[in-house]
Amino acid sequence: MRRTQVHAALAALAVTATLLPAAAHAAASAASSPPAADPAQAGRPGEAVPAALATAHTAGRVEAAGRSVRYSWPGVYFEGRFRGTGVGIVLNDAANDYDVQIDGATVATLVTPGRTTYWVKNLRNGAHGVRLVKRSEGQWAVGEFGGFVAAPGGAILPKPADRRRQIEFIGDSYTAGYGNMSDTRSCPAPGQIDRTTNADVSFGALTARGLGADYQINAFSGRGVVRNYNGIEPGTDYRTYYDRALIGVPGDVWKNPGTWHPQLIVIGLGINDFSTAINPGEPWTPETLVAAYKSAYHGFIDKLRSRYGKKAMIVVSATYMSNTTAFADAARQIVQDRNKRGDDRVRYWYYDNTDLDYGGCDWHPSAHDHKIISQRLGDFIATLPLRW
Repeated sequence: MRRTQVHAALAALAVTATLLPAAAHAAASAASSPPAADPAQAGRPGEAVPAALATAHTAGRVEAAGRSVRYSWPGVYFEGRFRGTGVGIVLNDAANDYDVQIDGATVATLVTPGRTTYWVKNLRNGAHGVRLVKRSEGQWAVGEFGGFVAAPGGAILPKPADRRRQIEFIGDSYTAGYGNMSDTRSCPAPGQIDRTTNADVSFGALTARGLGADYQINAFSGRGVVRNYNGIEPGTDYRTYYDRALIGVPGDVWKNPGTWHPQLIVIGLGINDFSTAINPGEPWTPETLVAAYKSAYHGFIDKLRSRYGKKAMIVVSATYMSNTTAFADAARQIVQDRNKRGDDRVRYWYYDNTDLDYGGCDWHPSAHDHKIISQRLGDFIATLPLRW
């Protein structure tokens, strides 16, 4: 059995605790104001698009904040087009990290950039694409995007169109890409996990881009369906936060602008429920935990069915755990139960540990592993009767 690494600061588990393949886990440029832009009409009649999105495409969960938009989930991205020799990116975020991409290539990584307009300059004069993507989780922090601005003599062009294919990834630290860029499994230094997490090269992001799909990565490290890692934050679980745009704001509810209708939803929740022994005082036995997990999971699928319709394909995924098969067994049973009830658009997908090195922080999948998982997921998706 593989021994796992435990995060040095137990208090940090409440914020960053995530999932392991084994039994336990440790958990700039000058500033300027957002650009002026005329609001356009959103997907819902009568709603105005914030100026930041008038010329920027996103599929992520964002919330209007005056002329800007705010967000919390990992992997949120903004895409635009411009003509000229440079582009500015208006940001206000002192907690998260971002990648800046021009014409498909990463040109900068912004580490907790704060309130700034970050400029990319000295490009070939012509039409270019720009993409900003949130790498880190930062569940309790709120990022703010104020839009793209053109360098002098240039112009912001109409934003890219929404992609026809849409995939929603729901999960925990595996889905978020926790520590996947690390060159060591031990990540005790302050900020080390944030610096080495990159949701943009997680298996979900890789799979979606390979399929030419827009996507959301609605992942929260350390959270399970009914039980969080090692029993932290009792009374809460992943479902507590799922409906929110801003994860750390109780009562917040993301309002679908009318453009998000994923044909495929991939769920990866369960390692945190079962990876650690039940502690004294927790209201579970191994048997009642499995029963509660199944019941809550069915209710969560019911929510997704109500939200996205009966045609959406829902994939219940599970993966290797060295200490138990409870996760895989329960997930398989949930899918069998749904199928027996007549819902044949719920499918089970399991990926084992073959060829995975778990070289990321705290024995999480590495960037190498995410590529392998993405390939396996892509092969599985190819077998599904998707209507997209």
